[in-house]
Amino acid sequence: MPYHNTSFWASDLAHNNNFSHHTELQSDIDVDVAIIGAGYTGLWSAYYLKQAKPELSIAILEAQDVGFGASARNGGWLMASIEGQHELLEHLPLEERRRALQLIYGIIDETQRVCAKESIDCDLHHGGWLNIAARYPEQLPRLQQSLKNLHQLGHQPEDYDWLTATQVQQRLNIQNPYGGIFTPHTARIQPAKLVTGLAKAVERLGVKIYSNSAVKSFQTGQLNTDKATVNADIILPCTEGFSGETPNQKRFVLPIQSLIIATEPLSNDLWQEIGLNDNETFGDASRLSTYGQRTADNRLVFGARGSYQFGGKTKTRFEDSAETFDSIDKLLRESLPMLATADTPHRWGGTLGMTRTGAPHALFDKQTGVGYAGGYGGEGVGASNLMARTLVDLVLQRNTDLVDMPWAYHGTLKQHIKRWEPEPLRWLGYSSILNVLEYEEKVLNNPQSPRWKRRTVNHLASAAIGLM
Repeated sequence: MPYHNTSFWASDLAHNNNFSHHTELQSDIDVDVAIIGAGYTGLWSAYYLKQAKPELSIAILEAQDVGFGASARNGGWLMASIEGQHELLEHLPLEERRRALQLIYGIIDETQRVCAKESIDCDLHHGGWLNIAARYPEQLPRLQQSLKNLHQLGHQPEDYDWLTATQVQQRLNIQNPYGGIFTPHTARIQPAKLVTGLAKAVERLGVKIYSNSAVKSFQTGQLNTDKATVNADIILPCTEGFSGETPNQKRFVLPIQSLIIATEPLSNDLWQEIGLNDNETFGDASRLSTYGQRTADNRLVFGARGSYQFGGKTKTRFEDSAETFDSIDKLLRESLPMLATADTPHRWGGTLGMTRTGAPHALFDKQTGVGYAGGYGGEGVGASNLMARTLVDLVLQRNTDLVDMPWAYHGTLKQHIKRWEPEPLRWLGYSSILNVLEYEEKVLNNPQSPRWKRRTVNHLASAAIGLM
C-alpha cells in the first residue's frame, strides 16, 4: 500500500502540477502582520485582513509548504458547526444562542462566496451530513440523545432532523441502520484544492508566503527563523496541531492524529448500490468518530479517530500505522459490505488540534500584538474560517457580533485557555480512553457478546468520553 507524504488530495494536485510551491525566507524583513502557518487559519486570516485593510503588509511563514498540515490531510468535510458548541453556548440566553448559531450556520455560505469571488474550484457540494445509528443497536439511544441535545440548544428540526431506518437506507445502504440524523449544514470539498486556492488568492492580494521557513521563536514585535528575523507589529500563530513546536504554545493544544483511507474510483453500478446520490457526507454514531464522503471523481474516502504521540509530538508520516489503517479498512467494509472486493490503495493521516475544554478559540492581546486561533478538534475546515474572521475583527478592534461570541477572547493564552496535563498524564489518559473505545467497538460489533458485557462496556466508554 502506498503511503502519501501528505495525503491523496495533495498527491492528486501535485500529479496534475496544481500544487504551488514557495521560496524560503532568506533575509530580514519588516511587515505589519506576520502569520505563522500557511494552512486554512493563516490563509483565511490574511485574506480577511487584506479585504479590510489592503494597505497592510503581510507575510506568512510556513515550516513546510502550503497545506502541509491538517488543511490538506483531512476528510474533506466543510461543516457549519464547531467542536464543543453545546458547552460554549448552553449558558447564553436563547436569543444570544440563536445569534451564535446563525453565525455558525453561515460558514458554508461564506466559503462558497469567497470561492466564487476568487474562482476557487474545490469540488464543493452542499449535500449535508448523514449521522447514522448503524451496525449495532447501542448507537440508537446515543444518537437520539444527541438530537435531543441539539434541539435543546436551539437548533430547529430543519437544521437537525430525525430519519427512520428506511429513510437512512434510501440515502445510504449502510449495514443494519436503526435511524439517523440529517443536517444540511455540511458540504463536501477537496481540501487541498481549497487551501491551494486560498494561497493563490492571498498572493494576488499582495501577501507574501515563505515556505521551509520554520519559526523557532517569537516575542512581542519579532519572530525568528534559522536564517532571518521578521519584525512585525502583529504576530498571529495559526499552527493548530503543530502549536506545541513553538515554546509559547506548549500544552494549550493537544495534537491528535486522524487516519484516512480512499478507494479507487468506483463504478456507477456500485454507487447505485451504495447511495449518496446527493454527495452527502456520512458517519455512524460509533465513538471512534467515523467520517466518509463521495469525491467528485467517485472515490469513497473514509476515516476514523487516530492516536496521540507521547510528548505531544506531531506526525506527518504513517508507514508505521498499518494495523490501524487495516482496522479502518475493516470498519468501512463492515459498514458497506458491497465494498468487499474494492481496493483501498490510498492511506494517509493528519494531525488535528484539541483544546482541554474541547472548544475552539480566537484570541488577541493588544498589549503584545499577538493573536491565536485554533483548537478545532475534527471540525477545522469550517471552523477555521469562522475563527479567522473572529481573529481579524479582534485584531482590527471592530465592534461586531463575532467579537461578542464565547469563542472570542481579549488577552493571552494563559489567561483564557486551559492547559493540558503534563506528561505522562495526558498520554496515559488519552491512550487509556482510546483503548476503552476500541474495546467497546469490538464488543458491541459482535452480535454474540452477552448483554451484561455490552451494558458494562457501554457505561465504561461513556465514562471515558466524559473525561476528555
